[in-house]
Amino acid sequence: MSFNITVQPSGRTFTSTSDETLLAAGMRQGIGLPYGCKDGACGSCKCKKISGDVTHGKHQEKALSAEEAANGFVLTCCATAHSDVVLESRQVVEEGAFPIKKMPVRVISLEKASHDVMIVKLQLPANDVMKFHAGQYIDFLLRDGDRRSYSMGNAPHTLVAGSPAIELHIRHMPGGKFTDHVFGAMKEKEIQRIEGPQGTFFLREDSDKPLVFLASGTGFAPIKAILEHMQFKGITRPVTLYWGGRRPEDLYLNDWVQAQLANMPNLTYVPVISNALPEDNWSGRTGFVHQAVLQDTPDLSGYQVYACGAPIVVDSARADYTAAGLPADEFYADSFTSAADKA
Repeated sequence: MSFNITVQPSGRTFTSTSDETLLAAGMRQGIGLPYGCKDGACGSCKCKKISGDVTHGKHQEKALSAEEAANGFVLTCCATAHSDVVLESRQVVEEGAFPIKKMPVRVISLEKASHDVMIVKLQLPANDVMKFHAGQYIDFLLRDGDRRSYSMGNAPHTLVAGSPAIELHIRHMPGGKFTDHVFGAMKEKEIQRIEGPQGTFFLREDSDKPLVFLASGTGFAPIKAILEHMQFKGITRPVTLYWGGRRPEDLYLNDWVQAQLANMPNLTYVPVISNALPEDNWSGRTGFVHQAVLQDTPDLSGYQVYACGAPIVVDSARADYTAAGLPADEFYADSFTSAADKA
């Protein structure tokens, strides 16, 4: 049975059957609702149900609490409709979003950026180049049916005609099925299969609000892509990048950011280290990176925030920043949920 789904305030509509999620139905019909993990773990797809009946599949309490569900919030990535439904979501992607494709890719380089971060470059098919927004991610399609998601660390304009390549920043998770391969047996010229582009984490260019970019660890990858895009497009909105790590070496492209400061006078950079040791000789900001934002800007009511990285950082930032006046619909996030997080 098919039901009508309406998204307010945009007025966009689509249909959904009782055996598919609202998110999957919307994506199938070109309606780009916000999402991240698609597994009920990150909460990026959470929105308000104005009317109608839905049933939720498996999801994590931190993504949707019982209190939130009782107040009418739903996770579109694991909710199915049992009647016509009206949702409220201000982050609907415009019509004509880039199509999601499956394609083979070739590993063209492996570069260790730190002891546990590998920068992997993948050559895309020259005759079927994937179009994407800076900040989106791709899924690796593993042979056993599992998927692993990684954000692209370069902007679309950097793809070279005839030999287009995307850049991924992959952190080693010891014991991880895929990252053990990346840091062990993966070789140049190896063929993998990917699907993308995925996600709704990209710069909204219809605003002139000052920007806060918050990154933890390899959450810097999509932020790097967005910074490249801003520079290429001549977007001069004031932007402050807060990049956090446990030790200075976790800021594995610190020199790259420092070099951009000369080219982007609108960019301010605040590196933050939480667990510096004496031998690090760290003289910069210390503590939790999301709290550094509030120390500098206690009133966030006039800002847009883009947060990416560890779920605890993203979740803490979402709660604390909305309490500091940030409108809930001006917080854009990509929470890096691992396979263990999803389990």
